[in-house]
Amino acid sequence: MTSFEPTPAQLAIRLTLYFAVFFGALITMVSVWPDAVDNLPIGGHHALDFSEVKDEILTISKPESGDEDGGGFTATFRPTSSSITKGILFLSLHLSGTILLMIPITWTYMATRHDIGYQKNFARALIVLPICATTTILLIQDSLALAFGLAALVAAVRFRVVLEETVDGVFIFAAICVGLSAGIGYLGIASVFAVFFCFTILILWQMEFGENPLDEARQEKKRAKFAQPDKRPPA
Repeated sequence: MTSFEPTPAQLAIRLTLYFAVFFGALITMVSVWPDAVDNLPIGGHHALDFSEVKDEILTISKPESGDEDGGGFTATFRPTSSSITKGILFLSLHLSGTILLMIPITWTYMATRHDIGYQKNFARALIVLPICATTTILLIQDSLALAFGLAALVAAVRFRVVLEETVDGVFIFAAICVGLSAGIGYLGIASVFAVFFCFTILILWQMEFGENPLDEARQEKKRAKFAQPDKRPPA
């Protein structure tokens, strides 16, 4: 597979077409299937609303015979196959939406970094990171105990990632923003954010904003180092 090395104009065309298809497909889906709004994570829907649908089965248990107060009734809700299907669809749209929004952001990262090089694993991590963030938010929701449990698990694992450039951290933060937006059901905000983020980075790249001769010399030295042939004798 050839490397991704577009010019700013080519990247602008690709991003424009992608977002046009994305929003066009979204509008078409809502027009053809009006109920899709209830399943799309674009309006702040609660992630677990599928467990509160009206077609659940209500089971009321009788009190024990020794209960003098005559109370002790317990109600148990059992989700039906319809509510389970709706829940799976709703959660799948959460995770799929993060992938669809991270594709143009990852394109922007690879295009603006191809001249000085980037790690392929980092580009892949930009796609996967929002999925993890979305799932984390869906699991925690409003539970303080789960939030502390997650903090303890993260503290038990030592992450040592050295970022070569500051902009790498910005792209990681963008991936987390998309994941958090999808997790709380505001993927619509994440969509608008992705458009502004990608085209802002594109404009700065085209304008060569903040160009520094010393930084350019460092990058040229880095490129020359990678371009040198391997002089080690063959084994």
